[in-house]
Amino acid sequence: MDKYLTFAAMFVFVAVIAGGVFCKDDTTDLPPLVDGLSWTFYKNSCPSLESTLVETLHPVLDKDISQAGGTVLQGCDASILLNGTGSELEDVPNLTIPDDALEIIQLIKDAVEAECTRVVSCADIIALAASCAVYMAGGPEFPVPLGRRDSLTFANESVTVGNLPNPTSNVSVLMALFAEKGFTDFADLVALSGGHTFGISHCASFVERLYPTQDPTLNASLAKELYLTCSSVSTVNTTDLDILTPIVFDNKYYADLQNGDGILTSDQSLYNDYRTRGIVESFAKNQRSFFKRFVIDMVKMVQLDVLTGSEGEIRQICSQVNNA
Repeated sequence: MDKYLTFAAMFVFVAVIAGGVFCKDDTTDLPPLVDGLSWTFYKNSCPSLESTLVETLHPVLDKDISQAGGTVLQGCDASILLNGTGSELEDVPNLTIPDDALEIIQLIKDAVEAECTRVVSCADIIALAASCAVYMAGGPEFPVPLGRRDSLTFANESVTVGNLPNPTSNVSVLMALFAEKGFTDFADLVALSGGHTFGISHCASFVERLYPTQDPTLNASLAKELYLTCSSVSTVNTTDLDILTPIVFDNKYYADLQNGDGILTSDQSLYNDYRTRGIVESFAKNQRSFFKRFVIDMVKMVQLDVLTGSEGEIRQICSQVNNA
C-alpha cells in the first residue's frame, strides 16, 4: 500500500538545470538502493521507456505546464490510482489530485504498453512522469531507481492520513512523522516540504488560519485574498501553495515563508520555528543548494515501502487490478 509523506513532493530522474548538481550517470552521492530496485531495471526489457514517456508527456505539459503539479503523485506502489469504494482518491488528503493527472498517467501507460507489454509498472510510470514534470517546470531531474510493482489493493483512509503530514502540524509533529521514515535531519523536512513550490490546497486545509480569528503569523495582504477565496469555513475552493511562482519548480516557496505567505500552518511553521528558519533562509538564497538536497531526499523517499520481485503485479490499466 502507498506510504508516503511529502506534501506535494515528487519523483524524478537526473541532472539539475542551472549549473547542474548531478549529471545523468552520477549516482555517487545518492542514497543506496533497496533490494529489488535498479538504476537500469528496464535496460533490456523496455529500452524505449524513457523516450516513450517523454514523447507522450512533453506535448501535454508543453500545452499546459500548469498540469505539471497535478502529475506529481505520491505513492510507491500505485495503489493511489485504484478506483473503487473506499479508494485512496476519496481520502481527504488526495482530493486535490485532478482527474487530468490520472488520465495523463494512463496515457503514458498505454504508450508504454504498445512498446513493452506488461513490463513496466504503473508505480514506475508515476515516478518517471513526476520526474519529467518537475524538470519541465524548471526543477531538477535525477535518477529514479526502478523495478517497483503495483499493489493489488489500496490503503484505507487511516493509513493514508497516518502517512501524510497534517497541514496544521508544527515542526515538532512533522519531524516525528518524518523520523519514522528515516528522515531525521531538519534539512530533510525543509527540503521535502519544498515540493509545495507548486500544487494547490483546499480551503479546508488552512481554514483554521482564517476562522474564527486570523492567524497573526499570516501576511495581512495574503489573508485578504484568502478570505475572498475561502469566504466561509465550508468553502470548497482551492488556492496555489506558492503564491509567487505557482507553476514553476523553484525556491520561491521559501521566499513565501519569509514573507509570511505560507498557505498551510505546516509550511509557515518552518520559518517560524528557530530550528528550521536558518534552513529556509539558506534555500531561499541558494536554489542550487535546495535542488541538491531535494534530489538526495527524494531518491530516498521514492524507495519507501516499495513492492518488488514477485510482490504485487504489473497492471495493464492503472486504475484497476488485472482481471478485475
